[in-house]
Amino acid sequence: MMADGKHGVPSGHVEPIPAFDPPAKPKRNKYALACSFLASMTSILLGYDIGVMSGAIIYIRKTIPMTDVQKEVIMGILNLYSLLGSAAAGRTSDWIGRRYTIIFAGAIFFAGALLMGFATNYAFLMVGRFVAGIGVGYALMIAPVYTAEVAPASSRGFLTSFPEVFINFGILLGYVSNYGFSKLPTNIGWRFMLGVGAIPSVFIALAVLAMPESPRWLVMQGRLADAKRVLDKTSDSPEESTLRLADIKQAAGIPEDCHDDVVSVPKKHHGEGVWRDLLLRPTPAVRHILICGVGIHFFQQASGIDSVVLYSPDIFERAGIKKDTDKLLATMAVGFTKTLFILVATFMLDKIGRRPLLLSSVAGMIISLVGLGTGLTIISNSEHRLIWAIALCIGSVLAYVSLFSIGMGPITWVYSSEIFPLKLRAQGCSMGVAVNRVTSGVISMTFLSLSNAITIGGAFFLYAAIACVAWVFFYTLLPETRGKTLEEMESLFGTFFRWRTTAATRALKEKKSEGNGQVQMTSTAN
Repeated sequence: MMADGKHGVPSGHVEPIPAFDPPAKPKRNKYALACSFLASMTSILLGYDIGVMSGAIIYIRKTIPMTDVQKEVIMGILNLYSLLGSAAAGRTSDWIGRRYTIIFAGAIFFAGALLMGFATNYAFLMVGRFVAGIGVGYALMIAPVYTAEVAPASSRGFLTSFPEVFINFGILLGYVSNYGFSKLPTNIGWRFMLGVGAIPSVFIALAVLAMPESPRWLVMQGRLADAKRVLDKTSDSPEESTLRLADIKQAAGIPEDCHDDVVSVPKKHHGEGVWRDLLLRPTPAVRHILICGVGIHFFQQASGIDSVVLYSPDIFERAGIKKDTDKLLATMAVGFTKTLFILVATFMLDKIGRRPLLLSSVAGMIISLVGLGTGLTIISNSEHRLIWAIALCIGSVLAYVSLFSIGMGPITWVYSSEIFPLKLRAQGCSMGVAVNRVTSGVISMTFLSLSNAITIGGAFFLYAAIACVAWVFFYTLLPETRGKTLEEMESLFGTFFRWRTTAATRALKEKKSEGNGQVQMTSTAN
């Protein structure tokens, strides 16, 4: 074998240059994965309640008489009650920590599920919905925040989509529970359907005890040594752990050269002045973030997902499926499809990016809603049973929930939990969840009345029009956030409709500075 006389290196061998080799893709951090998995399990509570109520109401009405309006209210009111929970969750999680807030959410929902299961009249049932709603509000706000704060940047999209995965799994469990307990006597069956919801909350509260506290919350409390221990376990490398700690310290107002185990943090970082910075005197970047964070939550619900999920049995009945068990079976198919596609989405978020998935998802939802509206309109105006129109309705519902689950569903939670600055994150996310729940409550509490006023087909055409507005909003205002650290997010926002130009200019500057750096290295080497 010939060698280069100067260096003794084989002539056919090329030595790698470390600085220019592509970095190896880090493996998923299993500890961060486990923490995110456990925290996100709280979302099962909301999913189960949505799923179980869609079928349980068929049997509840046979025991507790109620009008269509009362039915709408009892099904959708939990979303408004959850507002109280999500409004309080931001401050509670800053006070007692993210971990104990999750346990608190599970305890409240446990009580609510038992109250609903033992309800003897409409008012008693409403009290149970109120208590469960507060627990759901807490769970919805805290799970994405905790996960975003624990996850490394390389897999944050994957991990932060877990809450939506568990909402879907909960919906599926609710649908299966409906079908399973529908065989029992009417007066007992629906009580089991609602009461069994208390069981997951016990497991969740116990599981959370094995989780660490959020490193960002620990830094906000001045507990730097504890935060470093958690970051070392949840980061892809020791270098990333050090970098994340430095970023969080900077965001919390702690000097970078401060390496004490415990330090005192200015009190303003415990919640005071946050609402002022968020609403009254926001910077252009914070205002842009707030519009995007609140807007994505509004459009997620305004495009009609809860009407489809909550009222699936009613939609299938209008489409021509009359038997109760057949309606529940068709509804179970919706749950399986929704859960299957959300699992697909979790693996695509960090590979494809937020924007492409979101825009393609909403475009598909628009087509599905138009298909569903068309099928239902044709059926309601026909005197004969049209098999093809029934198939169109079922196919459109399955396509709609699939496309929702691939983009709009998980990305709403991922995006809104990662864009807010550290100091504003808990309150910013709780505002997003509040808008999400109000919109969901309005949609689910007006669906039957809306269907009676403009026909059921007309209701879905309206949702399609709202989804068109959503697509334009997302396309013009939402920057891509894939691969950015939480502390880099603010630099992406602030120029509203001109964010593309700003991002291109910044990328050009970075490229130039890299080029200058390489030239400098070459000249130094020479």
